[in-house]
Amino acid sequence: MATKSAVKVTPLADRVVVKALEESEQMRGGLYIPDTAKEKPQQGSVVAAGPGRFEKDKRVPMDVKVGDKILYGKYSGTEVTLDGEQYLILRESDILAVMG
Repeated sequence: MATKSAVKVTPLADRVVVKALEESEQMRGGLYIPDTAKEKPQQGSVVAAGPGRFEKDKRVPMDVKVGDKILYGKYSGTEVTLDGEQYLILRESDILAVMG
């Protein structure tokens, strides 16, 4: 599911902007988990991608594109708030996998 965003952000080099996918509020047993006790999600949707990094004076294109669902490291990236929405900016190397 590709997420359309009204936020105009263009990441530089090999960085991507990710919108974290929210996990369900209710667990299997019917218990609700408060926001403070939840673990940070480790999957998200790419909303913007940079042009790629330079290596030996040549640009290496990105392996991910806008709309890809990805898995990333638990403590990866920098959290930012743009127009009231939470996003994560991380390097392409922090992305563990693309979910297909």
